[in-house]
Amino acid sequence: MKSNHASRKTRAVRFLWLAEVLVLVLAVMLAAWIRFHGDTESHISFTQQAPIRALLVALCITGAMAAFGLYQVHVRHNRIDFMLRAILSFALGGVALVVLYYLVPQTYIGRGVLAMSLAIGLVGVVLLRVLSVHLFHVDALRQRILVLGAGKNAELINSRMRRQSDRRSFVVVGFVPVPGQPVLVDEALHALPGDSLFELAERLNIDELVIAPDERRGGLPMEEMLNCVQRGISVIDLSTFFEREAGMVQLNVVDPSWLVFSGGFDYSTPRRLSKRFFDLVAAGTLLLLAWPVMLLVALAVWAESGGPILYSQTRVGERGQNFVLTKFRSMRVDAEKDGVAQWASKDDDRSTRVGRFIRLTRLDELPQLFAVLRGDMSFVGPRPERPHFVNLLNDEIRYYGVRHCVKPGLTGWAQLRYPYGASVRDAEEKLKFDLFYVKNHGLVFDLMILLQTVEVVLFGRGAR
Repeated sequence: MKSNHASRKTRAVRFLWLAEVLVLVLAVMLAAWIRFHGDTESHISFTQQAPIRALLVALCITGAMAAFGLYQVHVRHNRIDFMLRAILSFALGGVALVVLYYLVPQTYIGRGVLAMSLAIGLVGVVLLRVLSVHLFHVDALRQRILVLGAGKNAELINSRMRRQSDRRSFVVVGFVPVPGQPVLVDEALHALPGDSLFELAERLNIDELVIAPDERRGGLPMEEMLNCVQRGISVIDLSTFFEREAGMVQLNVVDPSWLVFSGGFDYSTPRRLSKRFFDLVAAGTLLLLAWPVMLLVALAVWAESGGPILYSQTRVGERGQNFVLTKFRSMRVDAEKDGVAQWASKDDDRSTRVGRFIRLTRLDELPQLFAVLRGDMSFVGPRPERPHFVNLLNDEIRYYGVRHCVKPGLTGWAQLRYPYGASVRDAEEKLKFDLFYVKNHGLVFDLMILLQTVEVVLFGRGAR
């Protein structure tokens, strides 16, 4: 039976990473051959440790590529954006390798070999990406999807996943209207009628059946769906489909039973210990690296406007418990002199000149590292909100309180996937990604988010 536990899109990215590691390893070997051509003794000496040295180069470069978002499953890049990120990735990876060679001289491959390796590797990775884009667009390599339903819920696939990049891992073969339910999907997208659901799926060579009716009670052909499962056709509901392919929990199609029975929500003791260890290591390391910058920011805030350097607010944390969050002050001292909490807005006139810069670069959030060390926050998690807004959003948005079952984070999945939120609608959109994180968090996921946060900081996405 075909497995639906891991999306083809995720597997494709893993395969792409392995292929690029191989390309980079070969780039080092080719660079060494060019550099030592005619010098047999030096070439033999280099090749004795070549596989390990080449693998270190590949891991540093692909790690930098991950930091610049080039392995994000759910994000598209245009050509110019990709080239910029690729060049910066190789530059950052090169700097990381120089540091590594200084700390561990035995791994050194030589300046000439390193320079040629980076140049050859960049060309190889770009060519591989071009090839992979063409391969992913071949329908024969994508999962064939049949959707049961043609109403409001089914139409969400067309409205929320309409981009070609959203459908790299699947192709929607057609929609099957459910008798007695409204039809909103364009008739041109309907599957040809006349067969039973199972016969239709067999005839169209369907890999997966997505169940997306507007009303389930009494309207699902369970026997036909069972026949599909027995013949190896995967059957999933619309909520699971969105979670897997879009990296979000689609709020308007989710019910409590799906949240309860669909798995995830790992709060076991090993997971809590691993998350706490990750928080301590990540926050401690960043503090050691960032304390000179924090000192400069403190001096800049004080020099511009005097007054307090730090600004503290009450925020809502794990299980709805309040805690005090501290930032570098980025707004005027009288920013909320009337005592009413306000969302920050674009070009907020309450911000100081230094404040605008440190908010754009996220430097204002560095004091929150101490909250991570105290245990009030985690390094990765939903961003903490103020009690006033939490009370408002709990009344306005279904499932908003679920995000508080984990510690709030310094960075998070929603921060990578959605720009800064300044309204109830923005909060609802971000909640879709927060719930995905709450439901699927793990050590590898946290590490991926941490690496990709570098991209957010460097490119200024989402800051306000």
